[in-house]
Amino acid sequence: MYDNTIMNGNELLKKIKKWSKEREANFELLKAHGKGSHSTLRVGGNKTTIKDLKKEIGPGLIKKMLDQLGIDKKDIDI
Repeated sequence: MYDNTIMNGNELLKKIKKWSKEREANFELLKAHGKGSHSTLRVGGNKTTIKDLKKEIGPGLIKKMLDQLGIDKKDIDI
């Protein structure tokens, strides 16, 4: 089955923030730790790079980012 979930960075960030709050996991967005419009997102002991929060993120990149953070797509309603 092909997953065609597309959302912008702000939408994804909002869902991840809610997920981390429910689990009392540390959530930190480091805007200075990225090149250009990219930022580093840390959740618990995991981290990933998130691109411009206003731009769309495709399904493949969403999956990769969530895998790096140790989050299942089902847990954040994607």
